[in-house]
Amino acid sequence: MSARRAPVLACSVVGAAVVALDGTVLTVAQPALQRDLHADIGQVQWTSTGYLVAVASLLVFAGRLGDRYGHRRVFALGALGFAAASTGIALAPGIGTVIALRVLQGVCGALLQPATLGMLRTAYPPDRLGTPIAVRTAAIGLAAAAGPLIGGALVSAYGWRSVFLLGVPPTLAIGLLALATRERPTEPNRSYAANPSHEQNPSHQRNPSREQNPSHEPSRSYAANPPREPSRSGAPGARYRTAPAARPGSAGGLSALDPVGALLLAVTLGLLVHGLVEAARPGGAPTGLLAVAGAVATGAFLARHQRRAAHPLLPPELLRSLPVVAGLAVLLAASAALFGSLFVATYFLQDVQGLDPLGCALRVLPLAVLMVLGAPLCPPLQRRFGPRRTATAGAALLTLGVLLLARLDTTAGAAAVGVSAALLGAGFVTLMVTATSVVVHRAPEAHAGVAGGLQQTVMNIGPALGVATATLLLALVPDGGFVPSRGAALPALVLIAALAVPAALALPRAADRRRTRPEPPSPRAGGPACVRS
Repeated sequence: MSARRAPVLACSVVGAAVVALDGTVLTVAQPALQRDLHADIGQVQWTSTGYLVAVASLLVFAGRLGDRYGHRRVFALGALGFAAASTGIALAPGIGTVIALRVLQGVCGALLQPATLGMLRTAYPPDRLGTPIAVRTAAIGLAAAAGPLIGGALVSAYGWRSVFLLGVPPTLAIGLLALATRERPTEPNRSYAANPSHEQNPSHQRNPSREQNPSHEPSRSYAANPPREPSRSGAPGARYRTAPAARPGSAGGLSALDPVGALLLAVTLGLLVHGLVEAARPGGAPTGLLAVAGAVATGAFLARHQRRAAHPLLPPELLRSLPVVAGLAVLLAASAALFGSLFVATYFLQDVQGLDPLGCALRVLPLAVLMVLGAPLCPPLQRRFGPRRTATAGAALLTLGVLLLARLDTTAGAAAVGVSAALLGAGFVTLMVTATSVVVHRAPEAHAGVAGGLQQTVMNIGPALGVATATLLLALVPDGGFVPSRGAALPALVLIAALAVPAALALPRAADRRRTRPEPPSPRAGGPACVRS
């Protein structure tokens, strides 16, 4: 690994792991937080809901900021802000301050998360992305598994405030490391050959001038080398002038960020996540359905605006890429099925079988073990069998794991639960590594941040969707709903997991083995300007 890539990988892995750890340890700390601050259950719930809404609503826009102004800078801002917000929560005098700072922490988390993928996309060639993404996934699995144990120990020994201080040193360190890391100089687009959007544009195939002058390849840095715009004369064969790069804060820069689209997307995703969380709360179904209906309405306005915007927040070439859309669909179905199943299993193990939280965590420990051990195996499997077959096998394992959970009754032992959890972990890690690699790899590098934001968005919406589905279906069978074999929740989640299979079949058949293209020679001074044929 080169000296330039090592700090990028460290920032990406630690940043993703800290966010995963923060979510799991907070669940353990909430009862103590409620007692200490004399809060009601609704206020405590908003310490999680406020964070989720802020994160989900801003992830794509944060990715767009990284594409335009540099993923390293946006990552550093998010990491340092996350550390500051965590410190503030640990010192907060009341529940209102905790909720406000959790929302701020969500904003910083939104800045941080897409950049963890965007930095990898710009630092590694496409054919080497699988390994760093697998390392990142393994770190997330390890953090999620260790979170309840670490959180329980800290709360017992030092109180709930220590849980928020846990993430301050690593986020502060990676924020400073990102600031100290030099940006890579602008180079030609490594993924030009692998980018299907170029193959779909006939002008790239019929233009002989591009074959004679390879320096016309698009730049890796969209902000540093913006696309050329035609002269206003409109004459055939007119020379193209290079539009000046917009400076932050300038009118051109603000317009290129599509603030109207960002606002509509934030409102849409915020209402959707809030609606799903409310639907999962007892008695919150009417409010949740109203919020989801509002999300559908604002989503329609967003789609109309994106078709008319000069610089849409969601690039059309990204949304028209079948591998990218299929990868996002795989992640949405898989995360919904996994987290919905764990929600049901937790109630089954604790309320029906009478296990304490530690005993429950030990029963499902194979899930985390398989995630950590399976992640490094996914890149070789992709190279050997291709993303399509690898992801299809992962979807089958995940579906089988949920199906076995759905057959458990009150006499289920540790072995049956452990086998189901192992299948869930093996299937989910295979899907997560494979689909994430496809999404990040197949997205044009100029839109790597938006692709990372979309990936993180579905990974936030999926769990909320799965838990909301499980909650609504558990309520339909009040007597036997917590027993998987008597309820309707897990059979429905089996169907959701099965939806990952057709999505996986839409992924590329073979891994792209094309290597990085050589850097073209610089044009001589005073050479002819680029003319589009």
